[in-house]
Amino acid sequence: MIYIRNDDNRPQFNLALEQYVFDNLDQFDEIFLLWINEPSIIVGKHQNTIQEINLDYVRENNINVVRRLSGGGAVYHDYGNLNYTIISKSKDTSAFNFEAFTKPVIEVLAKLGIKAEFTGRNDITIDGKKFCGNAQYMKKGKVLHHGAMLFDTDLEVLEKALKVSKDKIESKGVKSVRSRVTNIKDHLKEDITIEDFKQLLLEHMFKGNKEIKEYKLTEEDYANINKLMEERYATWEWNFGSSPDFNIEKSRRFSSGKVETKIDVQEGIIKGIKFYGDFFGSGEISDVENKLVGIRYKEDEISSILDTIDIGYYFSGMTKDDIMTCII
Repeated sequence: MIYIRNDDNRPQFNLALEQYVFDNLDQFDEIFLLWINEPSIIVGKHQNTIQEINLDYVRENNINVVRRLSGGGAVYHDYGNLNYTIISKSKDTSAFNFEAFTKPVIEVLAKLGIKAEFTGRNDITIDGKKFCGNAQYMKKGKVLHHGAMLFDTDLEVLEKALKVSKDKIESKGVKSVRSRVTNIKDHLKEDITIEDFKQLLLEHMFKGNKEIKEYKLTEEDYANINKLMEERYATWEWNFGSSPDFNIEKSRRFSSGKVETKIDVQEGIIKGIKFYGDFFGSGEISDVENKLVGIRYKEDEISSILDTIDIGYYFSGMTKDDIMTCII
């Protein structure tokens, strides 16, 4: 395993760094990153950004909004939030395995006297309250796993900045965002800083080794990362994008995530369709959308198109019938 030190707090840079390392540093089997963002909302790849955030509050408080490569839901970051990334070569990238990648966090917290558990599809909790959400991106035999840990985050700002959908709150069986999240710091027996916790996690990842093996980014690396940041992660097109006009809207929540569909049908023909949600998937969802554009809005024709698509590749844990209910 190789560690890449990164002290930049710009979310646009940090997400560009992740992608650059994932796409280009193939000489390493495993890479580990730790990073802290300034106040930001990081939205999942498939989400409709405007529907996930309190836009007025975000603007008034200068909170960054950046889209990541992986699926899942929107999360709030600030200087009290520690993010970790594990990039690993894998023979099997057909299914999302979150639990294996969350063990280091659970083990470090156990050393600090805190019992943490992996629950649901991608969360780590303490006493039933979430403090870490996880997401994955897979491509060409490699997995990028990242987690966002609430160490000492301002939970009041988190609640105001994120506009969480009502059905998500109800599916958790609780009343508000605040009631289902917690900070690690609130459970510590001895007070430590986020930098202390960062060092403990880093040392644990390299346990058994005499030294932490580190790759230092070159000037060329930095130039490429900055270019990627400017062309993707710092653009309105990537972070917000444009939503098409639509006249049909459907929303369904499954155990593996929520799917919201917006469809523009004119004279019985699908002129535009967009899938949004906090679901995971390996493929580019635009592949599915493009196949459906131009066909008649009829159950049998839509079904025939979906028969040609590997649904699980684009919507992890879902079936053709699930996706049919999101369209018809």
